[in-house]
Amino acid sequence: MSRPSNPARARFSQGFTLIEMIVAIVILGVGMAGLLLTFATVSKHNADPVIYKQMLVLAEEVMEEVTLKPYSNAVVNAAPSGCARDTYNDVSDFDNYTTSGSICDIEGTTITSLNGYSLTIDVTVTALGGIATAKKITVTVSHGSDSIQLVTWRTPYGDAT
Repeated sequence: MSRPSNPARARFSQGFTLIEMIVAIVILGVGMAGLLLTFATVSKHNADPVIYKQMLVLAEEVMEEVTLKPYSNAVVNAAPSGCARDTYNDVSDFDNYTTSGSICDIEGTTITSLNGYSLTIDVTVTALGGIATAKKITVTVSHGSDSIQLVTWRTPYGDAT
């Protein structure tokens, strides 16, 4: 025959007590609060992905505009009006081009959806490998405290100078 089970022992081995459940809930709550605080801090210090993407697309577009121009051009261009770039006829014309708080298209029309963005283009002549007169093109787009910078090089290879 089997022994009858101890009723006192069976009562204690059936599950959690109310105190144990409360302690578990408090521990999980503190852990979740710490985790959410970490996510909030990280997301607050990251750039908005839409703004970052707009800065990147704008920088790439302007970089393409600059690099598609000839290395140099003997024809003197007329000074552009406002922030227009339509009279620029070679890469060096873009040196020290700056707009602040608004971005314009090539004809000088302000793109209102890009208000708050700034653009700077720098072109410097420097040596690159064995080429003494390479042009380093730096395009910087910024919005608030966030900025993105693209750098490329342009050489006179293939251009009729």
